[in-house]
Amino acid sequence: MGTLEIVAGAILLAVSVIIVVVTLLQETKNPGMSSAIGGGSNDSFYGKNSGRSREAKLAKFTTVMTIIFFVVTLAVNIVPLFIGKE
Repeated sequence: MGTLEIVAGAILLAVSVIIVVVTLLQETKNPGMSSAIGGGSNDSFYGKNSGRSREAKLAKFTTVMTIIFFVVTLAVNIVPLFIGKE
C-alpha cells in the first residue's frame, strides 16, 4: 500500500465522519404535524434570512464536504491507473 493510498484513505475517513456529524446537526426539513399545530408560516425574520442562518451554512458545508469526498474517491481509484502498480 502506497503513501498516496494511506493519505487518501485517511482523508476519506475524516471527511466521511465530518459529513455524518454535520448531517446529524441539521434540522429536518419536514416538520410534520408540528407545522399544522404551530403554524407553518415562513414569514418570520428567520425564514426571510434563511440564507444566512446556521442551517444554510450547515447545508453548504455538507455540500462542500460531499464534493470533496467524491473527488478524493475518484482520485483514489483513477490515479493508480496512470501511475502504475508498484
